[in-house]
Amino acid sequence: MNFVEELQWRGMIHSIMPGTEEQLAKEMTTAYVGIDPTADSLHIGHLVSVMMLKHFQRSGHKPIALVGGATGMIGDPSLKSAERNLLDEATLRHNQECIKKQLAKFLDFDSDALNAAELVNNYDWMKDYSFLNFIRDIGKHITVNYMMSKDSVKKRLSSESTEGMSFTEFSYQLLQGYDYLYLYQNKNCKLQMGGSDQWGNITTGTDMIRRKTGENDAFGLVCPLITKADGGKFGKTESGNVWLDRRYTSPYKFYQFWLNVSDADAEKYIKIFTAIERDEINDLVAGHAAAPHLRILQKRLAKEVTVMVHSIEDYEAAVEASEILFGNSTAQALKRLDEETLLSVFEGVPQFYISKDELGGGIKAIELLTDKAAVFPSKGEMRKMVQAGGVSLNKEKLADQDMIITTENLLNNKYLLAQKGKKNYFLLIAE
Repeated sequence: MNFVEELQWRGMIHSIMPGTEEQLAKEMTTAYVGIDPTADSLHIGHLVSVMMLKHFQRSGHKPIALVGGATGMIGDPSLKSAERNLLDEATLRHNQECIKKQLAKFLDFDSDALNAAELVNNYDWMKDYSFLNFIRDIGKHITVNYMMSKDSVKKRLSSESTEGMSFTEFSYQLLQGYDYLYLYQNKNCKLQMGGSDQWGNITTGTDMIRRKTGENDAFGLVCPLITKADGGKFGKTESGNVWLDRRYTSPYKFYQFWLNVSDADAEKYIKIFTAIERDEINDLVAGHAAAPHLRILQKRLAKEVTVMVHSIEDYEAAVEASEILFGNSTAQALKRLDEETLLSVFEGVPQFYISKDELGGGIKAIELLTDKAAVFPSKGEMRKMVQAGGVSLNKEKLADQDMIITTENLLNNKYLLAQKGKKNYFLLIAE
C-alpha cells in the first residue's frame, strides 16, 4: 500500500515536504506523531493523527506515538489563546498508560514485526537535560528571528490578550524540534506527522536536524484540521469533547455522535476515520446518494468507529438502545440495558425520585404517576390516557391504572421508565 496515495484519496494531506514520497519508497521508514497527555483519555480530535499512524503501519512502515510528557508540562501555543496548567510527573505517567491502552486498539505494539509500533515519552530524555546544556547544544542552532516568524508565535504576540506569551511557551518549538532530533538520532525516525497547526513546529525540527547533523533526510507531513460542513468545531458537543474513554463519553453517546453527523460530513469522515477500502466507500457513497433517508453512510461510519474504539458488543448495545428511544423496541431489550447505557439514553428526560421503601409494599400505578411522581397533573387525565392505550411502564402498555407497582418492576433494581404517548419519557429513580 502506498501511504501517500492512501492519505491523498482519503483527504488527509494538507502539506507534505518534497522528498517524503521518495524516502518512503526507498525503505521501511519510522514516523512519529506527538500526543498531548493533559488528560487520561484521547478524544476524537486525536483520531485523525492516530489514523495516520494506523495507515502508516498498514503500509509496512514503523509508527511511533510520542506522549509529550515534557512538552505537556509547558503547552503548545498553536491555536491556544492562553497558557495551560502544568501537570506533575505522576499524573503524566498515569495519562501515558491510559493513552497507550487506547492506541493499542489502532496500532500493533506487541508483535515481533519489524514495524511494530512504539510508545515513547519525551519526559524521559528531557528530565535530566540541564537548561545550560540545552541552550548551548540546541538553542544556538535556531535564531530568535526564525522562531518569531512562526504563525503560532505571531498570532499570540499580535492577539488582544494582555498576558502576552511567556518564555516557557516561546521555547516550545525548540523542545518539539529537539524531540524530532532525538528520535532521528536514536530511533532513525525520518518523518514527523500531525495536524496542519503543527507545520511550524515540524519544520523547526527538520531545520534543527539539518543544522545539527548536516543531513537532509528528515521530512514532515500534516493533515488538514477537521471541520464540520456548517463551519462548527469538529468533535465538540454541548457537553464538551467526545472522548474515547467510556467514563467520559458512554459507548451509546459515542455511537450517537457519529450517527448524527450530516450527509456531507459522513462522506468526508468515513474516509478519514475508518480503514474501509476505496471501492467499498465509493459503493457506500453511491448507495447513500440513491437513498439518503436510509442514512447508509452514517450507520456504517458509526459502526466502524464504535467497534474500533469500544467493541462489537458495545456497538450492538448502542444500536439496541437507540431502538428503545427511537424505534419500536421491546420490554426485554429495555431490561437488558446496563445502568450506564440506560442513563445515557434517557439523559435529559424529566426525572422523579421516589421512595424504594414505599414501593416495597406496592403502589397503584395511578398514585405512583400522579402523587409520587408528577408524570400526570391529575388522576383524571391519567385515566383517560390509560383507556386510550397511551401509557407505558418499562415499554409495556399499562392496561389498568390500578395495577400494583413494586420493587420487582424496577430496572437495574433502581429505575422505572414511564411513557406518555410516543415521545414523552419520564425516568423514576427509586432511592
